[in-house]
Amino acid sequence: MAMVIERHGGPEELHPVAVSAPPPGPGELRLRHTAIGVNFIDIYSRSGAFDLLQPPGAPGMEAAGVVVDVGPGVRHLRPGQRVAYACPPVGAYASVRTMAAALVVALPDSIDDEMAAGGLLKGMSAEFLLHRVREIRKGETVLVYAPAGGVGRLLCQWATHLGATVIGATSSEEKARLARAAGARHVILPGTTSLEEQVRSLTQGRGADVIYDAVGRDSFAHSVAALAPCGHLVSFGQASGPVGSWDIGTLAASSATISRPNFAHYTDTPEKVAAITERLFDAIERRVITVEIGRRYPLSAAAEAHRALESRQTTASTILIPNENEEGIR
Repeated sequence: MAMVIERHGGPEELHPVAVSAPPPGPGELRLRHTAIGVNFIDIYSRSGAFDLLQPPGAPGMEAAGVVVDVGPGVRHLRPGQRVAYACPPVGAYASVRTMAAALVVALPDSIDDEMAAGGLLKGMSAEFLLHRVREIRKGETVLVYAPAGGVGRLLCQWATHLGATVIGATSSEEKARLARAAGARHVILPGTTSLEEQVRSLTQGRGADVIYDAVGRDSFAHSVAALAPCGHLVSFGQASGPVGSWDIGTLAASSATISRPNFAHYTDTPEKVAAITERLFDAIERRVITVEIGRRYPLSAAAEAHRALESRQTTASTILIPNENEEGIR
């Protein structure tokens, strides 16, 4: 079974379809999913905001499972092995899948299937955001939006481990509590003063050296205003909508720089994926970061999971669990 859309639109467009996974060809493998990650990029795929899914088809870029069989030329994986992936092309919202073996990594025994499905894409994102887009240095001040969410929580934990002072920006006292538990030294809530004023108050007027903003339209101007001299804004999502056009001249006030990283460009070769996942798995095994599952839904309830994520009802990671009775193997 797969959750498929016939046209771009809201969560109601997701509906179950009986599917089967064909035998693997050269360089491919077939796997049975045990857990599937739910991410904002799935919402962008479903709505058509990102050109990742041309209907009809299934969204989803992250899952864990067990290899059923492998095609000719596949030597690094074997039937029965536990594996996971977090990459395009989309299609993870299915109980079974046949795909390129080069996109799949073996899981160490210390990382279970749910942890992999809920943390691989988010963890890989946190790794390249902190180490490759702009490497975090000890003593810097880092502002993280949505610090109780999947990626935000990992950014807080990892940046704190790297020696940064983390400020979280969130919407409720409950999420503030979760942000502090993830390592945020300070948490900003909506109040009588603007976000940038609160950031400057916490930094003796200086601002944040690095800002991780996945909110987009509603937060972008505040993020630019909250940057320290020579600060860097990483705009890596658009939960509130696209930022739109922006006058680059406004960055001169603080000699600021901005990046808009694309997950695919950091994971487009097996070598890049191997380097990122090696560091990620090491961080998980050493408890530098922890992956928590906030909500679990049956695969058939993917629309409900999307509604919860879009309405910001979720914390930590959300996963889908396929019905083990849906074999889909032919």
